[in-house]
Amino acid sequence: MVFTSSVPVVSSVFSDGGGIAQLNVALLILRLCFGLFLAYHGYNKIFGGGGLAGTAGWFGSIGMKWPIWQARLAAATEIGAGLMLAAGLLTPLAAAGVIGIMIVAIVVAHAKVGFFVFLPNQGWEYCATIALGALAIGIIGPGEWSIDNALDLSFDGWNGLLISAGVGIVGAVLQLGTSYRPTASK
Repeated sequence: MVFTSSVPVVSSVFSDGGGIAQLNVALLILRLCFGLFLAYHGYNKIFGGGGLAGTAGWFGSIGMKWPIWQARLAAATEIGAGLMLAAGLLTPLAAAGVIGIMIVAIVVAHAKVGFFVFLPNQGWEYCATIALGALAIGIIGPGEWSIDNALDLSFDGWNGLLISAGVGIVGAVLQLGTSYRPTASK
């Protein structure tokens, strides 16, 4: 039994016979989910609870050397990289921003807790999942329904891997090396 749609728009958009349309839908869903969720985290760092001052206070308490600047940088990276990833704009660089911010989050807050996200203070599995999701998008590319595709920009495959992972890891290492001074355990 073969399912056919009587709606021409649905049929033409989602039935290409080769799975490309399904891949584009899946990439769009992943980009929107990871990108917009991360952008909202950045927004929350500025406008949620204690605002930017609260974020900076927490950053200082976990060992960030310049907490107000790190709070601003983290919020800007989450908003900027998140929106770029959602739109499929310079996708490997957006993915690199996501990867870098997640590596920093793992090192400064989540690795010491353990693996599972349901542990008190949350383990590192969630941040790693976000980073690896961004890496996968950086490797595959944003799909046809993206600004990169509209501008005829292509950074997928091995180039996408090298840009996403390389820039993300280097950015995280630079941030941690210059700005993170872990507090002594009590």
